[in-house]
Amino acid sequence: MKKHLYESGLIGNCAYIAHIEKNTNVSWLCFPRFDSDFVFGGMLDRKKGGEFTILPEKGDFNSKQEYLENTNILKTTITLDEDGDSYSVTDFAPRFHNFDRYFKPLMVIRKIEPIKGEPRIKINCRPVTERGNKVLKPSMSSNHIDYLGAEQEIRLTTNCSINYVMEDMAFRLQRPIYLFFTYGRPLEAAVEKTAETFLQSTTQYWREWIKSTSIPHFYQRLVVRSALVLKIHQFEDTGAIIAASTTSLPESPGSTRNWDYRYCWIRDSYYTLNVFNSLGHFQELERYFEYIQNLPTNSRGRYQPLYSITGSAVLEEQLSDLSGYLDNKPVRFGNQAFTHIQNDLYGQVLVSLLPLYADKRFIESEKSHSAPFINNLLDKISETMNEKDAGLWEFRNIQQEHCYTFLFHWAGACAAIKIAERLQDEGMKSKAIQLKHEAKQKIESCYVPEMKAYAQAIGTKNMDASTLQLITMGYFGNDIERANNHLKMLEKDLLAKDYLFYRYKHMDDFGVPETTFLICAFWYIEALACVNRMDEAVEGFETLIQHCNHLNLFSEDVEQHSGSQWGNFPQAYSHVGLMNAAYRIGLKLDRPNFL
Repeated sequence: MKKHLYESGLIGNCAYIAHIEKNTNVSWLCFPRFDSDFVFGGMLDRKKGGEFTILPEKGDFNSKQEYLENTNILKTTITLDEDGDSYSVTDFAPRFHNFDRYFKPLMVIRKIEPIKGEPRIKINCRPVTERGNKVLKPSMSSNHIDYLGAEQEIRLTTNCSINYVMEDMAFRLQRPIYLFFTYGRPLEAAVEKTAETFLQSTTQYWREWIKSTSIPHFYQRLVVRSALVLKIHQFEDTGAIIAASTTSLPESPGSTRNWDYRYCWIRDSYYTLNVFNSLGHFQELERYFEYIQNLPTNSRGRYQPLYSITGSAVLEEQLSDLSGYLDNKPVRFGNQAFTHIQNDLYGQVLVSLLPLYADKRFIESEKSHSAPFINNLLDKISETMNEKDAGLWEFRNIQQEHCYTFLFHWAGACAAIKIAERLQDEGMKSKAIQLKHEAKQKIESCYVPEMKAYAQAIGTKNMDASTLQLITMGYFGNDIERANNHLKMLEKDLLAKDYLFYRYKHMDDFGVPETTFLICAFWYIEALACVNRMDEAVEGFETLIQHCNHLNLFSEDVEQHSGSQWGNFPQAYSHVGLMNAAYRIGLKLDRPNFL
């Protein structure tokens, strides 16, 4: 079976994300938001998705992609097989400090440079709208092309011949060429000077951001890339954090498990914020706190599992007639999971916000007004303690009392105890202590004595990889034997080839899962480190990191036999899992590894 990898990278500036393939095509770009309609969507339909390529006029070529070190700036080098001539395309999304704030325009900048010879190239820019059903009409001006038919002005401004672009003509590349693809306000400044200034400023911004992070030495190179990936998945305007920038990339071929992940899951955000806290970055957490406080609730004051990046509650799922990634249908926009009951989220919000209260770098007055918010979250844990839910895997037709949900009831109550101590609120503390006790009783109801392990839910013997977090989150305390017994049963039931791990193996709404889930594998590695099986943890980590693409980007799922990448890409979950495993191993080993 041929190994399938996503041969693309991404750029972003916390306002938008674009995917760029090794053939230079911008295969996915949504404007003006992560969850908007796409202007380039070739990832999901080669015919209807439009394109934006910079390719040789003719002949075969080789392509190499790499990021400028410690940045989100992507460089693609094209070498022609025929004569060895070559050129590079540097793509970036401007982001830097300007006027005491971040400058992050809806602007893709592409710099094309000859490296060897004078290769003949073609620039093909064909944006679309209405989910690929409408090709925007190009209109030529003096130094730019307007693409007509969208809600906002879309323009390509360049210092090369716009006639060559309009007529899809090849030309000889003899000097640097700059392309500004803009949405809304266009570029009205010197092309060459502005591009170089923005490139230098953006490079400086990312490198300074990395220098300000607290990153351990264990596989630092991969942790740095993962941190850069996670950063651009936060929509800075509101503070929302998306699960992935793509939709409908299948979990496995023909599975129909094709979901839209361009939304903010409260659960996923917890994991990402946990990593930002480890990095020593609090701005992302503070922005997210503002987002959470502005989310709507239902008539019972309950939150839903996910919201749009602006906090909209209704995310109706719609099917598209696009052909789909590698002809995998359906293509979905929206996500029906917004209707689910997933009760783990209340504890996750509390654990996410704990650093704002526990860390002494935040002054008392900054969060003292939020006691009603914290108390409300505790009330919701109390209300849902005996309620069945869809669980973190978002079963569409299965309701259970999930061990994972109770774990976060327990963890949220533990966090609330510490928050109450900071706020000097005895009533809040008393309530949190009681809920911690109730949640522990529920977790213990999931224990199956003959298996010496905790099942997916009360009343079942199905194992679930999410219960690995009983170990990683410290539920077992110092009882290594109990943690190891649980881990051994999970290994027996869910461990796949080369340290890969299944979420579960029972039938769900769409059959039995065919691919392994990468974050579960990293949870497993972290759990191995927790029970002091360090040789296995290191070996497993070094095995799993081979499942990245050429840019050290990780997908959601991995097919165990071929090692193929599947699912939405890159997946924030997976990069979070890698970082947490690296942190845990690094702390245990307490020795440098700068790989």
